[in-house]
Amino acid sequence: MTRSTPDRASNAEAVTGGARNGRLILLLIAGIPVTMILAASWLWYFVVKGDLDVVGALGTANQGELVQPPRDLAAVDAADALGATLAFPVSNPKWTFLVPQAGATCAESCEERLYLTRQIHIAMGKEMNRIRRVFIADAAMPEIRLTVPALSDDKPVPEGFETYLRAEHPGLAAVTTTPAAMQTLFPELAQEPGTWYLVDPAGWIMMSYSPDISYKNVISDLKFLLKNSNG
Repeated sequence: MTRSTPDRASNAEAVTGGARNGRLILLLIAGIPVTMILAASWLWYFVVKGDLDVVGALGTANQGELVQPPRDLAAVDAADALGATLAFPVSNPKWTFLVPQAGATCAESCEERLYLTRQIHIAMGKEMNRIRRVFIADAAMPEIRLTVPALSDDKPVPEGFETYLRAEHPGLAAVTTTPAAMQTLFPELAQEPGTWYLVDPAGWIMMSYSPDISYKNVISDLKFLLKNSNG
């Protein structure tokens, strides 16, 4: 039996409609990543400017103090003894423990922060490769004096600050910047000299920690951040 003309028309319309819907679905799927990127860029722009408090709006369980707006560490000149700059390569992004020191004396507070961040780094186990440590000062490393009676782990005090870094903190990057940059980046030091910081993989100082923070609380923050980030 030959199909009627209305049946053929209905079938053709159904095929055309199906193709149209298929193209629409493909366009929607293709547009999702672009939309997410644009939305993320928009949010981060206003967070950095300080016009949008995403953390305050959504709530947070962080143990440190959020730096709002975040400060761009990558925009400040800082270099090691060989002139290598403090860079944040996209190819190898890492979270950074940043220990700042104003002045040419590393006393108890300075040594304790270096020890604490080293122990936390080690305690991260298999995740420790996603973290690096940086010591930043406004004095050249050879000028810094280590003035402690004993180290935090009761080891004898090495001869000289640079010897101490090589012996007790292998892998730590030590860089020098200007006193003006120190004041701009780390205003908390004026009230609490024992403060240290967490920097995200893009080079934004985003959290500060007081010297009395428990290492367990820092590890809690880190596990959350590492779980929810690609860096």
